[in-house]
Amino acid sequence: MQVLFRTRDPEGSQMRDQVERRVRFVFRRLGWQVPRAEIQLSDLNGPRGGRDKRCQLEVKTEGRGLVVVSSVAKDWRTALDEALARAVRTIFRKIKRAAPAKVPRSASLLQ
Repeated sequence: MQVLFRTRDPEGSQMRDQVERRVRFVFRRLGWQVPRAEIQLSDLNGPRGGRDKRCQLEVKTEGRGLVVVSSVAKDWRTALDEALARAVRTIFRKIKRAAPAKVPRSASLLQ
């Protein structure tokens, strides 16, 4: 899986290795579905503080299109974890929708 990381903030760039490890860990079971993930960390209002750390995650999936999620939190770790959780839920939902519906056993016996 290819992991692309972008940030303009010096504090965010120190998290590069940690972010890449976390993304690979979260998508370890979906490696066959997720060939590329792009993470962008940004500080919305600069050094003023507050709930302003934003993580935007773009995940390219095989046959399911592009999944883009964003999360804002007090720190980048929380924003990253929330964005990753949302992306995984979205990808699983897309996989489940595309799967053929199972026919109940009792219904198949009646035919």
